[in-house]
Amino acid sequence: MCKLKKILLITENYPPVMGGSEIEAQRVAASLIERGHKVHILCAGGAPMPEVRDWTDRMGVPVRILTRRSRGVWRDRVFAGMVALYLWRLRSQYDTVYFLMQGLHLVTGLPVARLLGKPIFMKVSGSSLISLMQSTALGRLELKWLQRWARVLMVLNQGMVDEALSAGFRRDQIIWVPNPVDIEEFRPRSSEEEADELRNRFEIPLRARVVIYVGRLSHEKGLIELLRGFAQAAKEVPDSLLLLVGDGPQRAELESIAAGLELGADKVRFVGYIDIKQVPLWLRCSDVFALVSPAEGLSCALLEAMAAGLASVVSAIPANSQLIDDGVHGLTVPFGADDALGEAISRLLTNGDMRSRMAEETRKRAVEHYSTPKVVDRYEAIFGADRNARPTPC
Repeated sequence: MCKLKKILLITENYPPVMGGSEIEAQRVAASLIERGHKVHILCAGGAPMPEVRDWTDRMGVPVRILTRRSRGVWRDRVFAGMVALYLWRLRSQYDTVYFLMQGLHLVTGLPVARLLGKPIFMKVSGSSLISLMQSTALGRLELKWLQRWARVLMVLNQGMVDEALSAGFRRDQIIWVPNPVDIEEFRPRSSEEEADELRNRFEIPLRARVVIYVGRLSHEKGLIELLRGFAQAAKEVPDSLLLLVGDGPQRAELESIAAGLELGADKVRFVGYIDIKQVPLWLRCSDVFALVSPAEGLSCALLEAMAAGLASVVSAIPANSQLIDDGVHGLTVPFGADDALGEAISRLLTNGDMRSRMAEETRKRAVEHYSTPKVVDRYEAIFGADRNARPTPC
């Protein structure tokens, strides 16, 4: 039997701002609403968010945008103040407070939620963030309050469990909750004809062997290392092509590095920002997914590639290793090992049987463990909506 909940989900950023936490917020909120729960989002504004106060997103989730004109440090301060104000103002409209991201708003929001007697839940959105919070006075205060007041601290991988324990959280307070993936939207190509049709649409050579990265173009994603590794693979696989789908502050630097590595437009294509609805299509016309960042929480982009049936080359970090068993779902390489990365990319691009075998295993793992319904089941158990389920602490 399920007890319907009224949840106030507080996250600094929300789609169309794109990232793993933002995508997760939208998918989980929409699915909880489909199950009859009431969910309302509080988030900050600014481009590319719409310039409105109240908004219903494309998945039917009600969103209240608390800052629209503030910039820089003032954006954080205004958002923090508005979170406290709306927690109080909307107190009769919710029974559960879910903080998805850390930030200054925790300093203002946690005491108000505690004063109101609302159950508090928190999810840490990435690896090393707890350690980062410990390095500042405000962060240590936020952690202290979370240890005292939060019913559950949700984490994404074992490394984050260790961080939380070291920071003083109780083991029975820490629960692993993965990000979800839409296994219907992100599916394997139905045929080679479908892949060819998509390649024609996106002006990708039909016989190219395509490596794809999807995400923000920024330093924490290890994209310089990806370019170096791909440059080595391209010497062994002349018809290879690297697609960098997304945009970000590092784009100009990456374009310069690609030119220095003699990777022209026929070898590396900077696709830029695309509508989220197109991401599954780009995956279906690719052969290998690459994610070689030095740190992740639990990559939504990698989960989407798995659901789409792509073998992957990933950095051997806890967040990736819990998804990709080396030699089964893809190949793992130490971060920064350009030679190993180049060799791994070459192996996958030149071995179709290996890719096909891995494709079946990655799709199977995504469906069985990370589909949105299965992840939302865990949320219902954590929030106490499912009276017959009890989440197991880490």
